[in-house]
Amino acid sequence: MTRFLIGSLLVLLAVAAHAQAIYRCTDDGGSVLISNSRQGKNCKTIAGDAPVNSSVGTPAKARSASSNPTPGDFPRVGESTQKARDGDRRHILEQELGVEQRGLEQAKRELGEQEAAKQPADRLQAQREKIARHERNIQAIQKELGNLR
Repeated sequence: MTRFLIGSLLVLLAVAAHAQAIYRCTDDGGSVLISNSRQGKNCKTIAGDAPVNSSVGTPAKARSASSNPTPGDFPRVGESTQKARDGDRRHILEQELGVEQRGLEQAKRELGEQEAAKQPADRLQAQREKIARHERNIQAIQKELGNLR
């Protein structure tokens, strides 16, 4: 365990040398997590300062869209091509939505059957988690569909 902590600390120091901020976060249970991003409210910076974009080497705050304009010779997509792509995307998302809705209906039927058969609580919980997963997927797909032009 001590070797792991020492190794972790060495890795963190190496990351800190690249000027990225390192945070020491404590959760409500008192567990400590060291990370390069804030993991809740109880975080203190232990190394570095402003987050750095590793591909460019400049602080994230210093970068902006206006300082990095699109080159004039950058390939552009025609309006009709983009509309076709958006249509294809909508069609695919609608198909995925249908699959998830059918999966949700099936999972709910299976849960009803398992409850009627008085299945063990762990099996019922697994089925409830499956239902929740389908519901989250449906919400995500609906959100994507709402974002389409």
